[in-house]
Amino acid sequence: MYLNVYVPQLQREQGVASFFRFHRGHPFASSALMDPISKTFVTALEQFARREKIPVLQFRKGQRKDHIAAEFFRQFTRTEGVVFIGKAQEKTPVFRTERRRNEKTGLTYPWLVRSTAMVNHFYIYCLDRDFGPFFLKFCTYFPYTAKLCLNGHEYAKQQLTRKGIPFQALDNGVLSCDDPRRLQAICDGLSAEKIEALLRKWLRLLPHPYAPADRKAGYRYQISILQAEFSLTQVLDRPVTGRVFFEEVIRENLDIGRPSQIQLIFDRRVSRRTPGKFRTRVITDGVIPSLHVDYKNTRIKQYHKEGRALRTETTINNTRDFGIGKKLKNLTALRQVGFQANRRLLDVQTVSHDCSIGEDAFDRVVRPIEIAGQRASALPFGDQRVQALFAVLVVFSLQLRGFNNREMRTLLAQLLGFDPANYSIGRMTYDLRRLRLHGIIAPIPHSHRYHLTPDGLRIALFFSRTYARLLRPKLAQIMPDAPPVKSALRAAFDRLESEIDVCCNEERLAA
Repeated sequence: MYLNVYVPQLQREQGVASFFRFHRGHPFASSALMDPISKTFVTALEQFARREKIPVLQFRKGQRKDHIAAEFFRQFTRTEGVVFIGKAQEKTPVFRTERRRNEKTGLTYPWLVRSTAMVNHFYIYCLDRDFGPFFLKFCTYFPYTAKLCLNGHEYAKQQLTRKGIPFQALDNGVLSCDDPRRLQAICDGLSAEKIEALLRKWLRLLPHPYAPADRKAGYRYQISILQAEFSLTQVLDRPVTGRVFFEEVIRENLDIGRPSQIQLIFDRRVSRRTPGKFRTRVITDGVIPSLHVDYKNTRIKQYHKEGRALRTETTINNTRDFGIGKKLKNLTALRQVGFQANRRLLDVQTVSHDCSIGEDAFDRVVRPIEIAGQRASALPFGDQRVQALFAVLVVFSLQLRGFNNREMRTLLAQLLGFDPANYSIGRMTYDLRRLRLHGIIAPIPHSHRYHLTPDGLRIALFFSRTYARLLRPKLAQIMPDAPPVKSALRAAFDRLESEIDVCCNEERLAA
């Protein structure tokens, strides 16, 4: 998590003027009044570093701060404390004074305006007994806004160590743990209140830019969410098989970034006015591919982590994309959005990969069936209409909210080459009844919609993939002189395979 630490009253010109005029008693507000506060704060930080024998270094341009910090943390032997302080110049919003002229009197007066400037920042890297490594970045110019960066995985590792629960660490994760249930409880217990307590604790320990009288008057730091990353790490017992699984996941989800899919993953309506690019990217670093999906300021990333785990991460850079406020108290609602997005994507991906069915299940589908006195005709494997039904059922947009007669009829008619207006409701009802009695779909209570059952999704994927990827190409190999069979279904599958090839080639070139 990357959090903004700020004083709410001092984010606008009027609030800054009120601070200097009415709180501190100055006759006017000016940036000249800020300089003594800044110098006092910087001096206090430097004296603190000398007194506590804390290393202070200047970050150079192009340096990876994380790599430098990792080396300092490895050498740090205490259980808690400030590890080192780094300094860097960065561009930041500031308040400046400009001279304005009174139109009536002709006299000039100072006026506060917002601007930007290159200002020194202090990166204070600390090790906390409960949270592990984190850092606070303080701006040395008024109003001394800070950033708090912490890692939930480090928090979990620290808690496991303190509770004496053996575990094997993974870079930014946990590979194995003797008590997974307690580990999950620890992760679920990382709350806004605990993060707030972490900040208050270290604000007491470190030099503070505001005097006690300022804080007593209500000028206290608050926390808002700048960036939050929610990840699920699924550790694989056979890494090679995991790599095959992930490559299959990428192949099956090249269109996951389309608006119709995105709005279902995040449960948000997408229209033509929705800002941002909707795209799926496959990026290969060496031989390791990763899948990236964008929605507004939010990104989902999937990759094979250290050859041992499948990592799914949803990174939210603007909470308002989901109608959620930025204050830290909204963390619970934001967690729900992030983890639901991960789960919704993974549920479909997992089932789409594991689509094998047994001989008995296959036999039940391709033969007539009678359930509670209701008879349903068979769903023959080679039947064109049956193959079209299964091809429509596995469309991603139907997986999450279900579907009704009209939605199914529109897609099915297009696949069979018919005008949807001429595909009758009764004909579609007959097909839905067949699918329901065979256990492939089930009605959603109190609605006219259906959803795929877990077994139904496996059956639909097995039928459609076996036909498109095994039966057709193999028959073409053993019967090369057979006359081509022209059908709308075959043409649709050809178009689908062609589009997938084009997308793959485009992504490879982009990578």
